[in-house]
Amino acid sequence: MEKHFYSNGKLLLTGEYVVLDGALCLAVPTAYGQSLTLSQGTEGKLSWISKDVNGNHWFSHTFDIETDILNTGPDAARNEDVIQRLAGLLWTANTMNPDFLTDKKGVTVITELGFPRNWGLGTSSTLVSNIAAWAHIDAFELLRRTFSGSGYDIACARHHTPILYDIKQEKPTITPVTFAPAFRKNLYFVHLNQKQNSRSGIERYRSREKDKQKTIVTISGLTQEILRSSTLEDFESLITHHEEIIASLIELPTVRERLFPDYPGAIKSLGAWGGDFVMVTAKTDPGAYFHAKGYHTIIPYSEMVRPVY
Repeated sequence: MEKHFYSNGKLLLTGEYVVLDGALCLAVPTAYGQSLTLSQGTEGKLSWISKDVNGNHWFSHTFDIETDILNTGPDAARNEDVIQRLAGLLWTANTMNPDFLTDKKGVTVITELGFPRNWGLGTSSTLVSNIAAWAHIDAFELLRRTFSGSGYDIACARHHTPILYDIKQEKPTITPVTFAPAFRKNLYFVHLNQKQNSRSGIERYRSREKDKQKTIVTISGLTQEILRSSTLEDFESLITHHEEIIASLIELPTVRERLFPDYPGAIKSLGAWGGDFVMVTAKTDPGAYFHAKGYHTIIPYSEMVRPVY
């Protein structure tokens, strides 16, 4: 008998980097996610197949459950980083729930992405969320023990509305909110044609020896103002101010300065700076501008963000 799990992708609209230190952020679950399906497998084996958005196998491997996962742990030398990370995730899930993967019947696992892997919408976080649901364990704790990060992506995986998210006393606080501004038809997401490694972005942020408390307070206030903004002009002013503050904190130029200095609307980096998607404002379809610069993945807000029914 098959079992099916599904988790939403994510986008962090405000609070990048400083969410790690307690700043309030606004995040949205995306209309794109990842599924995980279980079916009967070969005795003692875990057969794993990962499919991309086109249904092609981008990863497959068969583990011996006893020797490759339960008795090995995450630090064993393996040829492939994906195999090592996956085995580590499964091993950690077993340490959190010793009943997980102890059935000798074997299992076949098929994961299917609803978005291209280079989009940065949460290939890892949706996997962590799905494995945690399968293993009946806390997804935030599984993330903490494996990939680290703030956990906002796990919150998006499990929530179907925009959320306010922060970390208080090392515990996530999640508040479902309504974020459906009248000007959402003027919001678009543009992919920068490259994948950003969030772990390296976090390491860069952590390496900055700065007093961040004032910035945390300021960004938390901006997040609330952005959530409440009622006009496009106010929203543009607020996200531009947010960009300037984070640029100063991490000592990097804004994406506008780096790539789009002549763009007529506002531009906001999302998540770790340097790749994946940015959010832009536009009074008319911005496709011609970005196409001319070589950026062809432009998604309206209404198509990117998970609809609320």
